[in-house]
Amino acid sequence: MHYELTNVGLRAQATAVGLVQLCLELRRANVIDEPAVQRIKDAIGDQVSLTAPRPLAGPGYRDEIRTRLDRLFAGEQEVGSAEALAFGATPD
Repeated sequence: MHYELTNVGLRAQATAVGLVQLCLELRRANVIDEPAVQRIKDAIGDQVSLTAPRPLAGPGYRDEIRTRLDRLFAGEQEVGSAEALAFGATPD
């Protein structure tokens, strides 16, 4: 799936915003339940962990990913620019 998603050519930010919004809307409409949302977040977290640069892939990395995903899916955090999403990146 990773390669298929990479080959689609969509901008990651637009895709991320769309996916989060879609999940929020489906949850509000009771089309999907909370365990389904958790499975979606797990799938995203697994992909991010899988593609992490070695220096970032430490023991707390998966927990940080999960915390960020929880905040995004709760509507508590904006997706922001792609540069701001880079784990471990420092703002200019």
